[in-house]
Amino acid sequence: MIVPDTLADPRFADNPLVGNPPYIRFYAGHPLRPLDDLPLGTLCLIDRRPRTFSDRQRRLLAGLAGQAEALLQENRLRRNLAHTARRFEALFFTSATAKVRIDRTGRVIAINPFALSLLGYAKDEVVGHNVAMLTPPEVQPHHDGYIQRYLNGHPPRVIGKGREVEARHKDGRRIPVHLAVDAIRDDSGHVEEFVGVLTDLSDIQAAKQRVQKEQRLLKVLHQGITDYPTLMSGETLWTFLMEALRELTDSRYALIGEVLPGEDGNALKVHAITDISWNVASHRLMEQMRDGEVTLRRPDTLLGRVYAHGEVVMTDDVYQHPRRGGFPPGHPTIDNYLGVPIYSGRELIGMYAIANSRQTLDASLLRWLKPFTATCALLINLYRQMAERNQVMTDLAQARDLAQRANQAKSEFLSSMSHELRTPLNAILGFAQLLSNSQRHPLNERQSRQVNQIEKSGQHLLSLINEVLDLAKIEAGRMSLSLENLALAQVIDDACQTLEPSADAAGIRLAFTPPPAGWQVHADYTRVKQVLFNLISNAIKYNSPGGSVEVAASSENDTLCIRISDSGPGIPEHRQHELFEPFNRLDAENGAIEGTGIGLAITRELIERMGGTIGVDSTPGSGSTFWFTLPRRPDRNADDRAPAERHASARPASAKALQTLVYVEDNPANQRLMEDIIDDMDGVALRTAPSAEMGLELLRITPAALVMLDIHLPGMSGFDALAAIRRDPALHHLPVVALSASATRRDANQALEAGFDAYLTKPLEIAKLTATLERHLTL
Repeated sequence: MIVPDTLADPRFADNPLVGNPPYIRFYAGHPLRPLDDLPLGTLCLIDRRPRTFSDRQRRLLAGLAGQAEALLQENRLRRNLAHTARRFEALFFTSATAKVRIDRTGRVIAINPFALSLLGYAKDEVVGHNVAMLTPPEVQPHHDGYIQRYLNGHPPRVIGKGREVEARHKDGRRIPVHLAVDAIRDDSGHVEEFVGVLTDLSDIQAAKQRVQKEQRLLKVLHQGITDYPTLMSGETLWTFLMEALRELTDSRYALIGEVLPGEDGNALKVHAITDISWNVASHRLMEQMRDGEVTLRRPDTLLGRVYAHGEVVMTDDVYQHPRRGGFPPGHPTIDNYLGVPIYSGRELIGMYAIANSRQTLDASLLRWLKPFTATCALLINLYRQMAERNQVMTDLAQARDLAQRANQAKSEFLSSMSHELRTPLNAILGFAQLLSNSQRHPLNERQSRQVNQIEKSGQHLLSLINEVLDLAKIEAGRMSLSLENLALAQVIDDACQTLEPSADAAGIRLAFTPPPAGWQVHADYTRVKQVLFNLISNAIKYNSPGGSVEVAASSENDTLCIRISDSGPGIPEHRQHELFEPFNRLDAENGAIEGTGIGLAITRELIERMGGTIGVDSTPGSGSTFWFTLPRRPDRNADDRAPAERHASARPASAKALQTLVYVEDNPANQRLMEDIIDDMDGVALRTAPSAEMGLELLRITPAALVMLDIHLPGMSGFDALAAIRRDPALHHLPVVALSASATRRDANQALEAGFDAYLTKPLEIAKLTATLERHLTL
């Protein structure tokens, strides 16, 4: 800014500095900007007389102003550097954090007093030396390499990141620290030096160790208390306790054992011990102790004072202890020892001991171990109780096995007997049906009555055999069920329609109140029908003359209840529990009503296996009501037809085939029965063979349309014969029907899964046989 004459410049003519001293008449000023573009002042020239100012003079003034700016900047920088130095000294040397400066080669440039105090050194012992001296021995050889790799551009591990490491104290002990290292760079970005900051983590680590120690104790206590069945069943309890004790006390050796009282004093049965052997003989002794073959009985040793007298023995100088025994040559050195008795109330039941612990053995450690000792007492008591229980269970298991073998033998006998009885019954009932239904040789009235009596008695015998077989299957655990959703009204109606003729013949009125169409149960159709047959038949048989039977159903929460009420004589309450016992007929075995006394036992088993319950309400003179429940299933718009009808509708259409039936059967009576049955059928020729081998030969020379095989054949079985037929290219297309006296569902399923096209049981029902032949022959 140039003002040649202030009196001629209206901006300054009336300024007090112009009209009054110092009477300024000329002014030339240049702004001072030492901080970038921010003007902080001016460098100006003043005169008492007017002047002119040339361009050269302007440049000179600007140069002087630049020199003034440089002086101001230098002065400011000097003040800032002094302030920074004071701050650095305060941050580095008076800081309550350990700090070390090192150069690019790893040599210590400076170290603050806090670091010296932390590491135990004097300043002149560290400054000028390689910083590796402050690291653990295993790190020292590699330390300079870490720095060089960083300077060569490799990714840093500590520099600029920080991590927990160990520093080495002058006395050699290790100090846990957090080390953070920063690289100090010049204006060009080159590393000039490094600054390391060490934070002492000793207190934090000690706190962590205390927390971890408490957590280990709690973990041991929790696992011992909650997981004791697994520990005891796997015989790992004692090893678990011993290893937990070693871990909790940082001990090299430990043992735990059970105190066995005796007339001559206490003995110690060692259950777990650290292997402290030093030769073959001592190793064998360790094994014998662990296996319980050797017990300790010397009461005046370091161990004996514990298990024999219940004392706590603690020493840091085992070899000078008055109670120590002699150690044989080669025995490992024992530095310290702690033996603790385990009490249950006032009873001494066990002990544990440790040796060569890295922890201080004192009263505080003993107090800290009290919860562990109490847990040991609890587990030892549980161990003893479970051992006693296991012995009892072993004895019971042996008795149970004997009973099961006897029961199995009985069931197998009953099953075998039933099978053997069904074979001759096949001929008896088959010929009776042929005689009564013969169109070519009809019977007269007397003969028909006699044949009907034969068939009736045979059917009764068959029902008895079936009941015995069912009971045998239930007791042997071989009763299989096919559970599905059933329309309750359908299955009850089927049972009532089947038994209505029996009720009419006995003069009993059978009434059925149909339940709603949507009521369904989840059960086995055949077995539910069997239950209804049994209960309704009993209600008819054990009724009063001219009485009635009523069948009704009701809904009870998630179940449906079916009640069969009769007007019979009733059952005394004190004998009602006998109803469901096998072979117990409540003295009715001496009456005129036939039966085995096992129907209700089978009924109860079937109901319970289908998830239901069964019971009876009865008052003498007022009749009885037998009821049972089954799990209810909601109506899902399922097909309401009975399972048997649904299955029948799903049968494949019959295929066209030839008309010769080859029947393989070793029983002559059954052969004759089949001959008579086929004799009454038009268009079917029967060829028989007494063995599977002969049957196969017959098939190879006979154009058969259907094969019927008995399962139990001499030599090659029916299953073997089926396999041979399926392997033969000329025969594999033939339909093959199984025929057997084994009437269980499992037997039928096994045959169908093996490849049979149908399964018929003995005694033969001619209607089923005819339907099977019609399915596979063109009649």
